[in-house]
Amino acid sequence: MPSDVLPRPSRTVSAGGIPRRRTRVLALSEARWAGAALVLFLLALPLELAGAPVWTWGPLYALVYAAGGWEPALSGVRELRGKVLDVDLLMIVAALGAASIRQVMDGALLIVIFATSGALEALATARTRDAVRGLLDLAPATASRITADGGEENVATEGLVVGDVIRIRPGERVGADGRVLDGASEIDQATITGEPLPAAKGPGDEVFAGTLNGTGTLRVVVERDASESVIARIVAMTEEASRTKAPTQLFVEKVEQRYSLGMVAATLAVFLVPLALGGDVTGSLLRAMTFMIVASPCAVVLATMPPLLSAMANAGRHGVLVKSAVVMERLGQADAVALDKTGTLTEGAPRVTGVHPLAGAGLTDDTLLALAAAAEHPSEHPLARAVVTAAQERELLLPPATDFASAPGTGVTAAVDGHRIAVGAPARLLRGIATSEGARAARAAAAGPEETGRTAVLVMRDGLPVGVIRIADRMRHDAAATVASLTRLTGRAPMLLTGDNPRAAAHLAAEAGITDVRAGLLPQDKVAAVREQERAGRKVLVVGDGVNDAPALAAAHIGIAMGRAGSDLALETADAVIIRDELAAVPTVVALSRAARRLVVQNLVIAGVFISGLVIWDLAGHLPLPLGVLGHEGSTVVVGLNGLRLLRESAWRRAAGQGGGTPRPATRASVVTG
Repeated sequence: MPSDVLPRPSRTVSAGGIPRRRTRVLALSEARWAGAALVLFLLALPLELAGAPVWTWGPLYALVYAAGGWEPALSGVRELRGKVLDVDLLMIVAALGAASIRQVMDGALLIVIFATSGALEALATARTRDAVRGLLDLAPATASRITADGGEENVATEGLVVGDVIRIRPGERVGADGRVLDGASEIDQATITGEPLPAAKGPGDEVFAGTLNGTGTLRVVVERDASESVIARIVAMTEEASRTKAPTQLFVEKVEQRYSLGMVAATLAVFLVPLALGGDVTGSLLRAMTFMIVASPCAVVLATMPPLLSAMANAGRHGVLVKSAVVMERLGQADAVALDKTGTLTEGAPRVTGVHPLAGAGLTDDTLLALAAAAEHPSEHPLARAVVTAAQERELLLPPATDFASAPGTGVTAAVDGHRIAVGAPARLLRGIATSEGARAARAAAAGPEETGRTAVLVMRDGLPVGVIRIADRMRHDAAATVASLTRLTGRAPMLLTGDNPRAAAHLAAEAGITDVRAGLLPQDKVAAVREQERAGRKVLVVGDGVNDAPALAAAHIGIAMGRAGSDLALETADAVIIRDELAAVPTVVALSRAARRLVVQNLVIAGVFISGLVIWDLAGHLPLPLGVLGHEGSTVVVGLNGLRLLRESAWRRAAGQGGGTPRPATRASVVTG
């Protein structure tokens, strides 16, 4: 492909470490042709004003028409073949009409301003696209694949397939989404997860293409093709989104066609009626050409998409993937919110919240936790992982465990330091010794957390209870603030829809500030709750995580998925995805959508005022063609630039302020996976 077909992007690095592509202005054909037209116009104008012979400046004006008008003319003719009357073609006809009555300079000025406006629009579109596609620069071009005989070969990352094993050396970027087979290191995942600190990685941990390896060497088995990586899916969905059109834009385009046909008819009337009444041809044609220019709905057409696309790009930079302009427009319409519990209001992973040795056991908190973690270490149960993680966070030395056994629904047993350690459900483990004093103390210690919907794990040593470990799925740090923000934005408090037990749901809802709690729901029950709200005339925004939330996400007016591992169906079903797992981003993106909708209305008002004023001036008085050109194209530029305001960082900060505060970086590794 010729090098000048596609814009050449330059690369800078954003504050978050993401390479950001910046399309050079002259890399765009629209900009090059507009620049050429402007230079030629500036050469011709002084010659004409100085009274030079026509042959010195006439060819220069002709080149202005050719340079600035050939692309929109060709595009307009193609649209006309499809029975679509393009506004661009009307602008070219108006310019040629001005030239036909010897208003060559006025027509050339129209071409220059029109071409410049098109170049600005093309540049804005390219910059918006580059802001997202810059993510692709994170993935390395090649990777070290381990061969069957244990050697290595350097291959393109696009050629990696599921099951390949690659080696990631210190300082290299990960070439594919996969899982660590062996080795230990820390990986900087800030560009994907928003996590401020490198995440420790070892056997069994998941890694993502484009993240930066630390000081260790890892062997990683590829689990996704390059086209299915987190980065590739983000880019693909965003590019698909940019091709969709919001209902307002579709309405504007439908009106545009009828308006353009009516404008052509009105232009003919403006030309023919004065002629029928005895007017001169030149004056009538000049007025008609001016009318065609000022009545063209260019600014109206440009009123809708720039604000919505700018808002989408800004949200994407802050970890919110909005799948289409339709979604961005509808987000701001939500007037009721339904939240899932696990993985949405909570972190989605159990964590140890308390370690309580029983009196007389002779154990400290750390000793009790170390014994339990040693016994649980071989287990893959989520509660076992929580206990082991808590011991690792305290940097406890775990004694070796042997003779491990696991009983589903009861717990695990293992030999640790010469003792038989059992860890599991209090009711099951205490069944045979329910009347002993130790059992009563253990039951009392376990009753507290269980009454609030949390989990208690009993630790026994040689058949006697020695302590209780309390575990809970912790509420997100920003959950209460998010609930308050959504309440302010929508005018009513969110409701909680969860399949969890009523005690756990009620306890969490009280902490988060939610009063409408619906617990023990199956997926179809969540859909029924959403339908109930819709029958009451509300437009429901559902925020969820996981497969069980997918039906409700699909049924809602708008659905947002929290970007957590394992939520494939939720990711595909939802209209938007919180990539960085920041719950506070939900009210922020709603506020940003409302800002975009306000800009759309502003743009339509600006366009309407300009068009009406210029048309009245032309029909009721005498509007000079250059002023008509400047007024029309000026309004188009104003509308376009007004829409691009939402690309700025300050737009996100303002939306965050309306939504209750700027989301903080995620404190846990959580990303969208597929």
